Amino acid sequence: MDLSERTFEMAPPGESVIVVTGLPRSGTSLLMQMLAAGGVPILSDGLRVADEDNPRGYFEYEPVKRLWKDPNWLFEARGKAIKIVVPLVTALPEGLACYVILCERDLDEVLDSQERMLARRNESSTTPEGRRVLKAEFARTLEQARTMLERRPNTRLLAMEYRAAISDPFAAAKRLNEFLGGGLDVAKMAGVVEPALYRNRSAPDR
Repeated sequence: MDLSERTFEMAPPGESVIVVTGLPRSGTSLLMQMLAAGGVPILSDGLRVADEDNPRGYFEYEPVKRLWKDPNWLFEARGKAIKIVVPLVTALPEGLACYVILCERDLDEVLDSQERMLARRNESSTTPEGRRVLKAEFARTLEQARTMLERRPNTRLLAMEYRAAISDPFAAAKRLNEFLGGGLDVAKMAGVVEPALYRNRSAPDR
């Protein structure tokens, strides 16, 4: 669903921050990879290196973790794309124009992916009851973030479904290109999507 159809004066992407957000394991790294392939400058420090869970990298930037304490450095990131986990998007500083891409994924798939990551690191996963609580918390967090972003001034919002991006990369790349004003290399964006990396799929009726 495209949530960008509000009419107001909006700074162009080159004068705004492009924010890729979502829950951990929701596909944000894939979207960052697509943007980078399309020609969007990426703000990432590479401190968290690629591994089995994200073979092509995490595209993270360490100062994001301190966004609540110090958000003003984001004004220097205009014209670039940055990944910000969804609970932190409410810390976006006032007056900063943002093009926000919200990556949505089936919550059971998100939880399955997180649990497999913990298992590979020999860390204990949650109990069935804990999983139910966590799933409900994830749903609330996403809804709160979406509501805030829809109301935030100087903001355009595009929701992208992870499953749709995997099943039709070219259509997803076209949507991203149109959202960001055109001029990106759509073919290269679509070309980086590797369906084989979609490893945690929910059953259709789940």
